[in-house]
Amino acid sequence: MSQIVIQHTTRLCPLVAVQPVYMHPYTVAKMVTSLGDLYGRRMYLNMVAGGFKNDLTALNDITPHDKRYDRLREYTLIIKSLLAGGLVSHEGEFYTVDKLKLTPPLPPELLPGVFVSASSEAGLATAQALGATAVHYPKPSREYEAAGSPPAKNAGIRVGIIARGDEDEAWMIARQRFPEDRKGQLIHQLAMKVSDSSWHRQLSQIEPETENSPYWLVPFHNYKTFCPYLVGSYKRVAEELARYIVAGYTTFILDIPPTEEELRHTSVAFAQAFAEGAK
Repeated sequence: MSQIVIQHTTRLCPLVAVQPVYMHPYTVAKMVTSLGDLYGRRMYLNMVAGGFKNDLTALNDITPHDKRYDRLREYTLIIKSLLAGGLVSHEGEFYTVDKLKLTPPLPPELLPGVFVSASSEAGLATAQALGATAVHYPKPSREYEAAGSPPAKNAGIRVGIIARGDEDEAWMIARQRFPEDRKGQLIHQLAMKVSDSSWHRQLSQIEPETENSPYWLVPFHNYKTFCPYLVGSYKRVAEELARYIVAGYTTFILDIPPTEEELRHTSVAFAQAFAEGAK
């Protein structure tokens, strides 16, 4: 899929989720450098520790939550070392390689950006150790106003956005796209029982916001998506985004917009947010 994206675009950098249980770190590095050599394009890697216990059990992976982040740290360090060039030797708790070399080499300007989920202390420590962007699933922005310092040196949030010039129009579109769904609610409850993911638990415990708040969790509670949504007028959504920016979040991973037009509406909100955050 990443190759198809690269072939049909000029500037997009694919973001690929990588789970250590699925493949050896050398395989990941080889795929990254192959696409870099063929197309001269950069990629991003979202390093995933894994949080659904049933999936991990099916793969015979019984590694505890925090230990999975220790493994992820080793795994990612090997990938980064291979992509940086030279012989790589590593003897750790989870992986051992001896004088491993990657060909063809990857030009330094094409080294991938790295994201790590940082909702838990183990995730945040791993992100900081790797120099990765620490990705959070945000609470309402008002809860960050008194924080005083960024959550990490490189911090980002994952969020969905539905913004329009008119507040009522935005909410009408949001409710049409994500209606209440009893089946989805039951699936969400089941997922909570089989997940030890910190972000999943934290989002599920957040109380519903007041009616005039743009922060919306209905899609998450109905198992339609896996992040909060910001809904409202350009101005209202921009104000919420600006508070996140002021709190230290500089990277935003958007929930998948259904159309190009939706992405344009989102860009209007972001333009106003950055203008607001720069004041």
